Amino acid sequence: MIRAFTFPGQGAQTIGMGKDLADTFPQAKAVFDEVDDALGEKLTSIMWEGPEEDLTLTMNTQPALMAVSLAVFRVLQAEAGLDLTQHAKFVAGHSLGEYSAMCAAGSLDITTTAKLLRLRGEAMQRAVPAGKGAMAATLGLANDKVAEAAEAAAKETGEPVGVANDNANGQVVISGSKAGVDRACELAKEAGAKRAMPLAVSAPFHSALMQPAADEMAEALKDVAIAAPAVPVVANVRAEAVSDPELIRTLLVEQVTGKVRWLESVVYMRDQGVEELVECGSGKVLTGLTKWIDKSIKGQTINSADAVRALVEAGL
Repeated sequence: MIRAFTFPGQGAQTIGMGKDLADTFPQAKAVFDEVDDALGEKLTSIMWEGPEEDLTLTMNTQPALMAVSLAVFRVLQAEAGLDLTQHAKFVAGHSLGEYSAMCAAGSLDITTTAKLLRLRGEAMQRAVPAGKGAMAATLGLANDKVAEAAEAAAKETGEPVGVANDNANGQVVISGSKAGVDRACELAKEAGAKRAMPLAVSAPFHSALMQPAADEMAEALKDVAIAAPAVPVVANVRAEAVSDPELIRTLLVEQVTGKVRWLESVVYMRDQGVEELVECGSGKVLTGLTKWIDKSIKGQTINSADAVRALVEAGL
């Protein structure tokens, strides 16, 4: 079985995520302790006890989701003998999940990753005043038609709006100014979209409005040590494998304003022979998207102690 390991992005968070892993496996607890130490606070208290509105703050969500993903990954290494060089062809992550993927592949350590994601979340929130930006999900309209609706809305309103995520066939997220996104939703519905619904997010991620955050990340990443990953990372903005540390550094900056090409990334991995995507972390969003994209690719979610045990029993 040719596998890739994938790591979820924002939206997969839930109160209590990772608690059973920490209670069951010392390797998982060590990851959560390291993230708490890196941030100088008990992020785990928010993750496991709430309140939910604090967990959904971007500055908390991003390092929290990474912590759960890496806890799962470290346990698989210890309990199942997971070795990416033997058991995977690629790693990939959705938006912030790309940082988790790189950490799992050894390009970044956990402390550095937690600090970068805290900064990334803060920078994204600072980039756009509250209420100015928006995101929306469209369903049931061809991806190219959604892109056309966003382009037409940008021309009509004079406001930035474009595709933020091509998650799957007929499942696309748009992002930009509120006026631009609202008009793009109207045009998408006129073109035949079954739904075009606003998302409850705090900023217009992966849009041109995020340029100030991209600038902050460029400065933050400038002196960070990035190692070559154990296996190639399928980068969001290119939907192809990369291994060169300097290219990775550049693409992480581009990712802040660029489109998350998830559909294309999954197709790329399939075309490179990948037969199964193993999602490490909270929720099962990416596993669900895999079914939308190509039912011939297996999807497996590892997000709890029971799921870890099941994979250990089944063997890698």
